[in-house]
Amino acid sequence: MNTLLNILWLIFGGLITGLGYILSSLVLIITIIGIPFGLQTMKLATLAFFPFGKEIIHTEKSTGCLSLFMNILWILCGGLWISISHLVFGIILCITIIGIPFGLQHFKLASLALAPFGVEIRHK
Repeated sequence: MNTLLNILWLIFGGLITGLGYILSSLVLIITIIGIPFGLQTMKLATLAFFPFGKEIIHTEKSTGCLSLFMNILWILCGGLWISISHLVFGIILCITIIGIPFGLQHFKLASLALAPFGVEIRHK
C-alpha cells in the first residue's frame, strides 16, 4: 500500500517538491557556510520523494547545543516559511476525504522543515 501511495504522491507533486529541495540543497552546498543546511535540505528531499512508510525520529547526539542553535538559525532563514507552506497544503488536502493521507504526509514534512537538525528519517 505504501508503494502505491508513494507513486501517487510522486506523480501529483512529490517529484517537483523533491527536485526543488535538491536544487536548493545544491545551491547551499556550493557555499562553504551552507553545507550543514544543504545536508538538511537533502534530508527534506528524501522525505519529499517517498514519504509513506517513513517516520521522523528525534535523536540524542553529541551535537546538543549546536543542534539547537542551527535549528534556530534554520527557522530564521526560511524554515518557518517552508513549514507553513507544508501546513497549508496539509490543511487543504485534509479538507477532502481522499486527500487525508497526503495531508498527513505534508504535516510530517512540516515538522521536519521546522527543525531538521537532530532528526533522522527511518523506515517503519
